[in-house]
Amino acid sequence: MAKGLQGFSWTMLLLFCTIQDLRAWAMHTAVEGTGPGQPGDPALLAGRRVKRGWVWNQFFVVEEYTGTEPLYVGKIHSDSDEGDGSIKYTISGEGAGTIFLIDEITGDIHATERLDREQKTFYTLRAQARDRQTDQLLEPESEFIIKVQDINDSEPRFLEGPYIGSVAELSPIGTSVMQVMASDADDPTYGSSARVVYSVLEGEQHFTVDSKTGVIRTAVANLDRETQDRYEVVIRATDMAGQLGGLSGSTTVTIVITDVNDNPPRFPQKLYQFSIVETAPVGTAIGRVKAEDSDVGENTDMTYQVKDEEGMEVFKVTTDSNTQEAVITVQKPLDYESKKVHTVVVEALNKFVDPRFVDLGTFRDQTIVRVSVLDVDEPPEFRPPSNLMEVQEDAHIGSVVGVVTALDPDSANHPVRYAIDRSTDTERIFDIDANTGAIVTGKVLDRETAGWHNITVLAMEEDNRSQVSRASLRIRILDVNDNPPKLATPYEAAVCEDAKPGQLIQTISVVDPDEPQGGHHFYFTLVPEATNNHHFSLLDIKDNTAAVHTQRMGFNRQEQDVYLLPILVVDSGPPALSSTGTLTIRVCGCDSNGAIQSCNSTTYIVSATLSPGALIALLVCVLILVVLVLLILTLKRHHKSHLTSEDDEDMRDNVIKYNDEGGGEQDTEAYDMSALRSLYDFSEIKGGDGGGGLREGVLSRNPASELHALPQWVQSPDLDFSMFRDYICKKVEQADEDLSVPPYDSFQTYAFEGSDSPVPSLSSINTWSSGSEQDFSYLGGWGPRFRQLAVLYAGCRGEEDSEES
Repeated sequence: MAKGLQGFSWTMLLLFCTIQDLRAWAMHTAVEGTGPGQPGDPALLAGRRVKRGWVWNQFFVVEEYTGTEPLYVGKIHSDSDEGDGSIKYTISGEGAGTIFLIDEITGDIHATERLDREQKTFYTLRAQARDRQTDQLLEPESEFIIKVQDINDSEPRFLEGPYIGSVAELSPIGTSVMQVMASDADDPTYGSSARVVYSVLEGEQHFTVDSKTGVIRTAVANLDRETQDRYEVVIRATDMAGQLGGLSGSTTVTIVITDVNDNPPRFPQKLYQFSIVETAPVGTAIGRVKAEDSDVGENTDMTYQVKDEEGMEVFKVTTDSNTQEAVITVQKPLDYESKKVHTVVVEALNKFVDPRFVDLGTFRDQTIVRVSVLDVDEPPEFRPPSNLMEVQEDAHIGSVVGVVTALDPDSANHPVRYAIDRSTDTERIFDIDANTGAIVTGKVLDRETAGWHNITVLAMEEDNRSQVSRASLRIRILDVNDNPPKLATPYEAAVCEDAKPGQLIQTISVVDPDEPQGGHHFYFTLVPEATNNHHFSLLDIKDNTAAVHTQRMGFNRQEQDVYLLPILVVDSGPPALSSTGTLTIRVCGCDSNGAIQSCNSTTYIVSATLSPGALIALLVCVLILVVLVLLILTLKRHHKSHLTSEDDEDMRDNVIKYNDEGGGEQDTEAYDMSALRSLYDFSEIKGGDGGGGLREGVLSRNPASELHALPQWVQSPDLDFSMFRDYICKKVEQADEDLSVPPYDSFQTYAFEGSDSPVPSLSSINTWSSGSEQDFSYLGGWGPRFRQLAVLYAGCRGEEDSEES
């Protein structure tokens, strides 16, 4: 019961203190217009205590306290405290023990540091009452708030600076430029510390600012960028709603005046003078002029034009887009002798005109450009510039074709001399008088050879030959009737034997290299000698052709196969020229349809086409010729293959029967053994003297039997091989004695043994010296196939031994 009463007294004490604080808070909120539930409401901060008596348990302390003693904040007390010091008061939480200190006996709380509401607006602490002896809580722990009370200690600040705005020149009054905004760190819910108003500190004669919104506007309508293109305006922000004692801050706003096209172009000079030589080519720049414009950007873009008609014809003005200058160029060739000075009116005007400022005046300006033409020494000029002359082709040498004239355009008027560029007249067909310019013929002309001549005439000053002018001259050679007409071709015609009268045989045309102005008109007739002709007639068709017709019926090749018809051709002149041509008419046999079959003359081609029967016969003949050629080629190839087989057989006989060791495939100098085989073709072989020569004999009546028996390698006692033995021995001896060649000479000649020989090599390499020690007696035991070889080698060896002895 006692503890409950003690708790009740503690509660009542806190409730009493809270009521006092609420009274003070109510007065505070009446000034600020705040209440429970708004930001900073203590009811929202005291989350754990929900009793009505503890909702407004907060203390207040003024920020920025500058006293020397700790600032008294408030007091906590328990009604169970009898003043004997048995109760100890403590606090915990934010700033407890550092910023805020409590007297353990009395419960008084003091702030020991200078507080700043802009850094921290309140502190949350907890209060405890404990028994000093047992340190036991005598009251439940209570949470309370110490709120830092605001004072006007922060000035307004422009946080978004520096500010740069722009407005077009000549804008009307009140045109919005930009908006500035200042912020105040003081408590906007307490008093007027954070209520800011704006004003213009500098530049008020040109701009104004809305005191509440900070919007800057123009104060005058005559802002001129060309006079001043930017302004520095100082804007001030003051808190306390501008009342006396309020704090203030300022910022500088740069306002740029943008350009409008309110200034026309103006030439700084009203007269410009330039000079140029009269020989300047078209397109040469004479000079540049520029109109000044106080505007900037595209408002200075200009176009230039020539206003007077004379200047427009001779000169041209263009605009340089980079420099906005007028470039004056030559549009027509200048002539000092014709006009020495040209006056040109050039006008400049803005490309983009603002219609709002049209009433300010015309946006264009004019200036005068005077161009002086400078005289230079110019080459002569041909007058008139006609380049066509005509001359008859029968003109005599030295005849005048025409006259060219050239004059010195300069005021000095130097004499002119003439010449022909010989690179254009290599054959020197024409000449020119150097003083008068008269062109004459230098050779006989022929229109049929060259109907036109193109030459170049030179005109130069007499005192200065480097000043040369050239003129191309075309000379036309006029035709003269100097060529008689001729038949177009040596005509040949054919007539059938059964031709009827009036049948067309040939149409005659004529060629004439002349070209009369009225065109060709040819006349055809038979020569007087042929007027009595009763076989053919000539009809002039009057279109420069004539037709030959038969005049009687029936012709006979046996009586006459060729008729010669002389034709006289006359042109229209003048003078009229003529020639005689002969038409050859052959009499031919024709079929029933009138197709020519054959003519007596072999030189006359009957027809360009063949009948089917004739074509088949021609093809058969060609086929027979091809078969004959193929047969001949086949026989020749067969004959060659037979000869080749015989040669191969001889080689095989040479290798198999004699075991000639030879040089193999690379041996191109092997002996032809056909000479040895011819031995068997004789019927008689007589022994000679000791040389063993072969004598002539009578052919055997039955050589076939001998040829059949000898290849069986049967030894005949009547045969004498001393000739071959001597020949082979001689070769061996030459090989042994010749030290300049390797021994494969004898090897490739006769010592090829074959790939499957069962016997040792018979190579004569062992016979290096003339006194060979080889013994060939063992060859006798090799059988009948080597018997002949044994006889040859044994004989050779026996003769060597006898010579040595």
